[in-house]
Amino acid sequence: MSTQHTYRVIVRGAWDGLSEDSRSRLLAEKDAHGLTSMQFAAEGSLTYDVPLKHFSMRYLVESDAVDGPEMASAIAEDRAESVLKELGHGHGELKSTATDMDTMKINRKARR
Repeated sequence: MSTQHTYRVIVRGAWDGLSEDSRSRLLAEKDAHGLTSMQFAAEGSLTYDVPLKHFSMRYLVESDAVDGPEMASAIAEDRAESVLKELGHGHGELKSTATDMDTMKINRKARR
Protein backbone atom coordinates (compact mmCIF):
# COMPACT_ATOMS: atom_id res chain seq x y z
CA MET A 1 0.00 0.00 0.00
CA SER A 2 1.42 3.36 -0.93
CA THR A 3 1.53 6.47 1.19
CA GLN A 4 -1.42 8.85 1.07
CA HIS A 5 -0.71 12.56 0.71
CA THR A 6 -3.08 15.46 1.21
CA TYR A 7 -3.39 17.96 -1.63
CA ARG A 8 -5.01 21.36 -1.75
CA VAL A 9 -6.42 21.79 -5.23
CA ILE A 10 -7.86 24.94 -6.78
CA VAL A 11 -10.05 24.32 -9.83
CA ARG A 12 -10.71 27.41 -11.95
CA GLY A 13 -13.09 28.03 -14.78
CA ALA A 14 -15.38 30.47 -16.54
CA TRP A 15 -19.14 30.30 -16.65
CA ASP A 16 -20.44 29.48 -20.12
CA GLY A 17 -24.00 29.19 -21.36
CA LEU A 18 -25.65 29.85 -18.00
CA SER A 19 -29.43 29.53 -18.14
CA GLU A 20 -31.54 32.32 -16.69
CA ASP A 21 -32.40 29.99 -13.80
CA SER A 22 -28.71 29.30 -13.08
CA ARG A 23 -27.86 32.98 -13.32
CA SER A 24 -30.68 33.89 -10.91
CA ARG A 25 -29.68 31.21 -8.38
CA LEU A 26 -26.00 32.20 -8.49
CA LEU A 27 -26.81 35.88 -7.98
CA ALA A 28 -29.21 35.06 -5.12
CA GLU A 29 -26.50 32.97 -3.41
CA LYS A 30 -23.57 35.31 -4.09
CA ASP A 31 -23.07 36.27 -0.44
CA ALA A 32 -22.57 32.60 0.50
CA HIS A 33 -19.92 32.18 -2.21
CA GLY A 34 -17.72 35.23 -1.76
CA LEU A 35 -14.14 35.61 -0.58
CA THR A 36 -15.03 34.90 3.04
CA SER A 37 -16.37 31.46 2.14
CA MET A 38 -13.09 30.22 0.62
CA GLN A 39 -11.89 27.04 2.28
CA PHE A 40 -10.37 23.75 1.25
CA ALA A 41 -12.76 20.86 1.89
CA ALA A 42 -13.36 17.36 0.53
CA GLU A 43 -16.80 18.42 -0.72
CA GLY A 44 -15.39 21.56 -2.30
CA SER A 45 -15.95 25.25 -1.81
CA LEU A 46 -17.35 27.37 -4.65
CA THR A 47 -16.50 31.05 -5.03
CA TYR A 48 -17.29 33.36 -7.94
CA ASP A 49 -17.33 36.97 -9.04
CA VAL A 50 -20.57 38.96 -9.21
CA PRO A 51 -20.55 39.62 -12.97
CA LEU A 52 -20.64 35.79 -13.21
CA LYS A 53 -17.62 35.53 -15.42
CA HIS A 54 -15.17 33.32 -13.45
CA PHE A 55 -15.35 30.87 -10.57
CA SER A 56 -13.05 28.71 -8.49
CA MET A 57 -13.58 25.64 -6.39
CA ARG A 58 -11.24 24.56 -3.61
CA TYR A 59 -10.82 20.90 -2.74
CA LEU A 60 -8.91 18.89 -0.17
CA VAL A 61 -7.94 15.61 -1.86
CA GLU A 62 -6.21 12.57 -0.42
CA SER A 63 -4.37 10.55 -3.05
CA ASP A 64 -1.47 8.14 -3.40
CA ALA A 65 1.82 10.01 -3.25
CA VAL A 66 3.17 8.04 -6.21
CA ASP A 67 0.37 9.43 -8.39
CA GLY A 68 1.46 12.97 -7.60
CA PRO A 69 -0.42 16.23 -7.90
CA GLU A 70 -1.65 15.35 -11.40
CA MET A 71 -3.97 12.67 -9.99
CA ALA A 72 -5.17 14.97 -7.21
CA SER A 73 -5.98 17.61 -9.85
CA ALA A 74 -7.86 15.07 -11.97
CA ILE A 75 -9.89 13.94 -8.94
CA ALA A 76 -10.76 17.53 -8.01
CA GLU A 77 -11.71 18.44 -11.59
CA ASP A 78 -13.97 15.38 -11.73
CA ARG A 79 -15.63 16.41 -8.47
CA ALA A 80 -16.10 19.96 -9.75
CA GLU A 81 -17.57 18.69 -13.04
CA SER A 82 -20.07 16.55 -11.12
CA VAL A 83 -21.12 19.36 -8.78
CA LEU A 84 -21.57 21.89 -11.59
CA LYS A 85 -23.53 19.39 -13.67
CA GLU A 86 -25.75 18.52 -10.72
CA LEU A 87 -26.43 22.23 -10.14
CA GLY A 88 -27.11 22.74 -13.84
CA HIS A 89 -24.47 25.45 -14.28
CA GLY A 90 -22.75 25.70 -17.66
CA HIS A 91 -19.00 26.25 -17.75
CA GLY A 92 -15.98 26.16 -20.00
CA GLU A 93 -12.71 24.28 -19.61
CA LEU A 94 -11.52 23.61 -16.07
CA LYS A 95 -7.90 24.19 -15.03
CA SER A 96 -6.40 23.28 -11.70
CA THR A 97 -3.32 23.61 -9.53
CA ALA A 98 -2.45 21.24 -6.70
CA THR A 99 -0.16 21.65 -3.70
CA ASP A 100 1.11 18.61 -1.81
CA MET A 101 0.69 19.59 1.82
CA ASP A 102 2.89 16.71 3.03
CA THR A 103 5.95 17.93 1.15
CA MET A 104 5.36 21.65 1.48
CA LYS A 105 8.26 23.44 3.10
CA ILE A 106 7.39 26.01 5.74
CA ASN A 107 9.91 28.78 6.24
CA ARG A 108 9.84 29.97 9.82
CA LYS A 109 11.28 33.33 10.79
CA ALA A 110 14.33 33.06 12.98
CA ARG A 111 14.03 34.42 16.51
CA ARG A 112 16.20 37.40 17.27
